[in-house]
Amino acid sequence: MSEAGDPSHMIVVMAFNRNPDGTLRKAFEPVMFDNEEQAEAAAREIQDNHAGVIAWSRKADLTLGEYGDPVEIYRHGEVPEME
Repeated sequence: MSEAGDPSHMIVVMAFNRNPDGTLRKAFEPVMFDNEEQAEAAAREIQDNHAGVIAWSRKADLTLGEYGDPVEIYRHGEVPEME
């Protein structure tokens, strides 16, 4: 686990809803958290309001713009594949 606010470790929650044509779309822009526990709690809190929600983390070198593979913390419902 990263230290709170560690810029080399991104911890994010995203939610998704369905468009009228049935495709998934982001419900809002990704929200960053200081630690995995906060992210999971936030994802659980909003899960019933969206088609899907995911909390995930990844290592990041913001100076070089390089990102590691995403690591899933929590998932509920319909979530598209992560890049």
